[in-house]
Amino acid sequence: MRLRPALDLLRALAPLPEGDVVDLGCGSGSVGPALGQLRRRLIGVDTSPAMLAQARLTGVYKELIEQDLAAWEAQSPTALIFANASLHWCKDHTTLLPKLAGMLVPGGILAVQFPHQNNAPSHRLWVSLVDELFPGRYDHSRGTSVLLPAEYHRLLKPLGQVGLWETEYYQELAPDAEGHPVRRFTEGTFARPILSSLEPDEQKRLIAAYEAVIGKAYPKGRQGTVLFPFRRMFVTLTV
Repeated sequence: MRLRPALDLLRALAPLPEGDVVDLGCGSGSVGPALGQLRRRLIGVDTSPAMLAQARLTGVYKELIEQDLAAWEAQSPTALIFANASLHWCKDHTTLLPKLAGMLVPGGILAVQFPHQNNAPSHRLWVSLVDELFPGRYDHSRGTSVLLPAEYHRLLKPLGQVGLWETEYYQELAPDAEGHPVRRFTEGTFARPILSSLEPDEQKRLIAAYEAVIGKAYPKGRQGTVLFPFRRMFVTLTV
């Protein structure tokens, strides 16, 4: 299920011109085998040495680069820059995305997929509760950074042909003995910078407050499972 948005983005792409393919924010290389089917030289970029070590085990990457995603620059014009659920942690998309577009060969494609869940209860409650319980403690600039769809269209339209759409994926979350499945799903990703800004006892208080209300938005089924809708935004630019 976690790979489906990446595969949907990949299937939406037009035929590529000649050039390398870059998996920007490759993580453990989970999308690498699918990108490898494009039969191009595949480059992976990530900030985590541990993730890059796992990506290396896939055997599909010709080069793996440890670097901040916003600072990375292609050594030669590229056919495809593929960023699956990675760039939302980077700031200043108004600068970053045009910069990436400038690294493409004519006819090359920038393909990006963002989680677009910040306004859903699963994410919004973390922010509202930390602000309520610990005012001023959480620096909102540490959170994910995603513009509105119209802003991406306005930003990229002068650069080429833009594709822009959203899809809501439904995932059945399994029961979890340690808490509500949605809390467990979000606390290690979206809520990580929020929780890391607090002391351990404060983290427990915030988690307890979240647990007290999240079930109203995402009720459990008879077996303790939760049907969890998760929205994704897709942006493609062909230059």
